[in-house]
Amino acid sequence: MSEKIDYPVQLIQPDGARVHGAGYAGEVTDIGPAELRGLYEDMVVLRRMDAEATALQRQGQLGIWAPSLGQEASQIGSARALAPDDYVFTSYREHGLAYCRGVPPAQWPPLWRGVALSNWDPAEYKLTNPAIVVGSQGLHATGYAMAAHMDGAEIAVMAYFGDGATSQGDLSEALGFAASWGAGVVFFCQNNHWAISEPVQLQSPFPLVARPRGFGIPGIAVDGNDVLAVLAVTRTAVRRAREGGGPTFIEAITYRMGPHTTSDDPTRYRTGAEIEHWRARDPIDRIRRLLLREGAMDEEFTRGVDTKAAAAAEALRAGALALPDPAPLTVFDHVYSDPHPLIDEEREQFSAYLDTLEEAQP
Repeated sequence: MSEKIDYPVQLIQPDGARVHGAGYAGEVTDIGPAELRGLYEDMVVLRRMDAEATALQRQGQLGIWAPSLGQEASQIGSARALAPDDYVFTSYREHGLAYCRGVPPAQWPPLWRGVALSNWDPAEYKLTNPAIVVGSQGLHATGYAMAAHMDGAEIAVMAYFGDGATSQGDLSEALGFAASWGAGVVFFCQNNHWAISEPVQLQSPFPLVARPRGFGIPGIAVDGNDVLAVLAVTRTAVRRAREGGGPTFIEAITYRMGPHTTSDDPTRYRTGAEIEHWRARDPIDRIRRLLLREGAMDEEFTRGVDTKAAAAAEALRAGALALPDPAPLTVFDHVYSDPHPLIDEEREQFSAYLDTLEEAQP
């Protein structure tokens, strides 16, 4: 491959020092100490809520959870680049987008607790519910962006997915449609290095950011653990989308420090040394070090952040525990919009089975 691959955009080094003269720095000249503290707070709150949800699953209160530990900078940095009217299509790990779009913590658990088919109204928050089918949301986002352009809406549409989704046909189709129609969609790939137990090297022998270039879509690689760099790069891409410049592909190079989901055991396929390598590049530690270097963090601020994070976690827990268990037969509701003979037959069989259970009760 003769084309030169640029180094990922970075504005903050792992030790908290700024990268002077770096590209895209001009996109974040408005980010002063107060804004940096806000980004730090968002990331800490997200991590605390993620830890609470993981604990709820371990306690049997959620059926499953997809942790975002280690990916806070990618999610918060990109989310804070969006306007209220921009529309977001997520996969199943973008809890930071839910937080930044204003979804109340109590509305996060229903799907993961298994008591509802969705968590919130997407139209209210311009944010879709978690997409479990890998890569499918890329097509949904592209179609929405095409329709928005036809309606004259000056918005950006975001499609979030992981490195494993780049091997899915749906995503290739989405890239093809977006390129052909000039759709205002930003494809945001969180390359966390592992598609469950498959390393990213099996997805592509070349950097993932090279893939969209084959479709005629510009790609930008960014240090996904650098919240400021992610914010800067995403601002560039969403502005291009809003102004009719077409799609952009962002590869945020980050790392999943926890399991793929709470059903996964990552110790079976990766080493402790690898995790330690990335723990030294923790996105929250990085911005904390920057704030300390620049005298923008003190004990009072830290206590306030911790208090807010604890309150958000408590709201998530309370919301999960308050959810009523659905009646068993409701599992057949909403499968089809119209009556269906197969569903009717299965409902009758399951109802008869439930009757036998009641009769067996002493």
